[in-house]
Amino acid sequence: MSLPNNTILLTELQLDRIADGLTADGYVLFEDFLTPVLAQALLQEMQSFSELAFKPAAIGRDNLQQLNETVRSNSLHWLDGNTFVQNAYLAIMEQLRIGINRRLFMGLFDFECHYSHYRRGDFYKRHLDAFKGESNRVLSTVLYLNPDWCKKDEGELILYSDKQVSPLLMVEPKFNHCIIFLSDVFPHEVLVTQSDRYSIAGWFRINGSHGIKVDPAA
Repeated sequence: MSLPNNTILLTELQLDRIADGLTADGYVLFEDFLTPVLAQALLQEMQSFSELAFKPAAIGRDNLQQLNETVRSNSLHWLDGNTFVQNAYLAIMEQLRIGINRRLFMGLFDFECHYSHYRRGDFYKRHLDAFKGESNRVLSTVLYLNPDWCKKDEGELILYSDKQVSPLLMVEPKFNHCIIFLSDVFPHEVLVTQSDRYSIAGWFRINGSHGIKVDPAA
């Protein structure tokens, strides 16, 4: 992937902190993950899209996908790198992929992500991004793009530890905050939001090729 001009990459200190957090706790929460200029540009692009550019979010993967608004009600738009700002973000996540592989030997193969828009009243009930041995998603990321978020807006991400009922961590969806966590370890949910809520949800994947199946498909 070519690096757009003026893209400021993650520092080695940031990469070390991410690797250390994943090793110790299985997750790491960052403030000021990107430069404010890039984070603002991502928000502006997301807000510039028409409603038709966003599709209702489904649950499940591949042929098992289905819409279920009792489980999740947000909408999404996949990033394909066809704009300058998307290419800049994807270049940073590629640097993160390489940095994590060098430090933790996780075998991260590629990265997929989408803009996620929650309108007032939207939510996503408790779920896992991956089940052990059943998915090639191994590392989840969420970057928040809400510059004026306050408590009354709600829409926090709640992270749980395995089958525990009580929350492990409550993440406020504040502007340029980013959480990175192991996909098959932490069930999580998005509480009902009281205002528009913007984020980029993404997953680092391992190569799921086997037999006659090629991952990703051509």
